[in-house]
Amino acid sequence: MAATNQYEITTDRSRMDVAAIHEWLSTKSYWSVGIAFERVKTAFDHSFVIGVLLDGQQVGYARLVTDYATFGYLADVFITEAHRGKGLSRKMLGQLLELDWVKGLRRLMLATADAHGLYEQLGFTAPKKPERWMERSGL
Repeated sequence: MAATNQYEITTDRSRMDVAAIHEWLSTKSYWSVGIAFERVKTAFDHSFVIGVLLDGQQVGYARLVTDYATFGYLADVFITEAHRGKGLSRKMLGQLLELDWVKGLRRLMLATADAHGLYEQLGFTAPKKPERWMERSGL
């Protein structure tokens, strides 16, 4: 996709480092500490993915679980600690949300404990009718 100074934002999954993505998710995230590599790899393989690279090293990642027609669920969004505060999440997600097929989705969802401000800047809001939403959690 596009270069951001020395950073590159890409949707080319062949250039992404699934081992590095797993390492971050399994040790640094609050939502998937201890997750197995095989589970991360399967999720990667079955989602639309976007990443931030610096000299070929994975420093950011997000995946969109989607049917490519009506619905998408944004998940596993991160920028490694050393690269935060540079607007990389916003740029990465902005590029994702500007893809024509993503703009055509009827609904995008996500869950966050601490990044509401970022997602609000990108047009996300609390559900208008939260009483309609339910979940079944395997946690």
